[in-house]
Amino acid sequence: MTNSSAAKPLSEHSAPTLEPGSTTHVNAFRQQMGNISRHSSVFLAGTVFTAIAGYLFKVYLARVLGASALGVYTLGMTIVGFLGIFNALGLPKSAVRFVATYCGTGQLDRLRGFLGRSLVLLLGCNLVLGALLLLVGPWVTVHFYHTTAVSEYMWLFALIMVLGVLNTFFGEVLVGYKAVAQRTVITSFISSPTAMMFTFALVSMGFGLRGYILAQVLSACVVLALLIMTVWKRTPRAVRTLRTRFPPLEKSLVSFSAAVFSLGLLGFLTSTADKVLIGFYLDTRSVGRYAMASSLVTFVPVLLQSVNQIFSPTIADLYARNQHELLGRLFQTLTRWIFGLTIPMALVLMLFAPALMGIFGADFVAAWPILVIGTLGQLINCGVGSAGTLLLMSGNQRSLLMIQTVMAILMVVLNLVLIPRWNITGAAIAAAITVSFSNFCYLYEVRKKMGLTPYNRSYRRLLAPVFGTTIAILLVRSKFSETPGWMSVALALVLGYMVFLAIAILLGLDADDRVIAKAVWSRFRGMFSAEEVTL
Repeated sequence: MTNSSAAKPLSEHSAPTLEPGSTTHVNAFRQQMGNISRHSSVFLAGTVFTAIAGYLFKVYLARVLGASALGVYTLGMTIVGFLGIFNALGLPKSAVRFVATYCGTGQLDRLRGFLGRSLVLLLGCNLVLGALLLLVGPWVTVHFYHTTAVSEYMWLFALIMVLGVLNTFFGEVLVGYKAVAQRTVITSFISSPTAMMFTFALVSMGFGLRGYILAQVLSACVVLALLIMTVWKRTPRAVRTLRTRFPPLEKSLVSFSAAVFSLGLLGFLTSTADKVLIGFYLDTRSVGRYAMASSLVTFVPVLLQSVNQIFSPTIADLYARNQHELLGRLFQTLTRWIFGLTIPMALVLMLFAPALMGIFGADFVAAWPILVIGTLGQLINCGVGSAGTLLLMSGNQRSLLMIQTVMAILMVVLNLVLIPRWNITGAAIAAAITVSFSNFCYLYEVRKKMGLTPYNRSYRRLLAPVFGTTIAILLVRSKFSETPGWMSVALALVLGYMVFLAIAILLGLDADDRVIAKAVWSRFRGMFSAEEVTL
């Protein structure tokens, strides 16, 4: 299944490799898979809740504010996103790896140094960048985006930037503590409804776009307070003291943060180049349409993102302990489930694209090709699984950095060529090509550097469920064409998953699949037990 000889030990803490098929190996697989499944299920539940509520909320915003106002907001957030690369300094992602490492090895003094010095660096850097945003932001919006509408909201965007990086950092610290469920409760079940309630109140009072942006600031303050309290409770007492000087950051952490910082810059280029160039070549209305379609595309890899939340520290742990066979088995099983369970959603998004975009209003229907093209790209992303995360968490960040550098250049070039020719459809094609190529490169590097591949013969089991699901969704589209868009979409989604799971179960689950199914079912039966979600 994997070539363990191709993988190299990372540290002196490496443990002997578990023999595949041994009782210890089987038990370790079940334990790791159960842990991943349980926490991923909580994160997925929170993401689904946020997605459904967020979709309805976006419909409300689109109808109340309109495409032009949403375009103004999107352009403002591109500036925040750009500065957000620099204000994070790579520290939030470093928290996932090094908080878990320091806690696991009992290096509490280094944990204290990391948390203390990281907060000082983040606060200092954000004060400087916040001032820069207020000074330079208006000039950028006038001379690059050719609009003055963004300038009046710049102070709110500055607050969003500062609060956002602090929330991200404390949230990732909780991931390092492997408290994914607690973080999900705060960032999904509390954050989203709070932002919506503030928005409804402020918009209904006549504040318009300003009310929407201010609502996000107020919600971020609530989330930050809850995250700080939760991190404080999770942090060992020996780490909480402020009486002595914070230990310096170790060189390996600084090196990792620098790599993550570079990846963040490249990630920003690939994720916002399309919106920036649409704003440059076209208008805010086009940006609003594209942004709304792209927001639906982000739902496609929701299961992959859920798994990566807890799989990330697991990768670092297993790779450092030389458990490559176990890591490869987890990679294969998780990727098959991620890809299989993403297909019904992807089919619904593509086959009902016009109806989905029409829910936002008649002004957004023309953007339905963006949804189809973007979904195809993200389906390839899910088919590759956690390959990029494997490279990052196993210390192969240089390979990841090289790939993303090439892809960022490709993304910009494709947008420069395609947007003037095909407008927002050209931007969608550029994004899909970049996502696909980058994931193929990740897959190649994982096989080369770590000797791991996510594919085996068990993928043939997906053919029958996918075929049955496609037929079921097509039947819903043809038989319920006169039904209101949201009802036919909901019916197609529910029926699609029912058919997929029914056929998969009838064909039989292998031993690894049964482990996941049992863990997920157990998690859903006790989803909100006090042990998992108590703040």
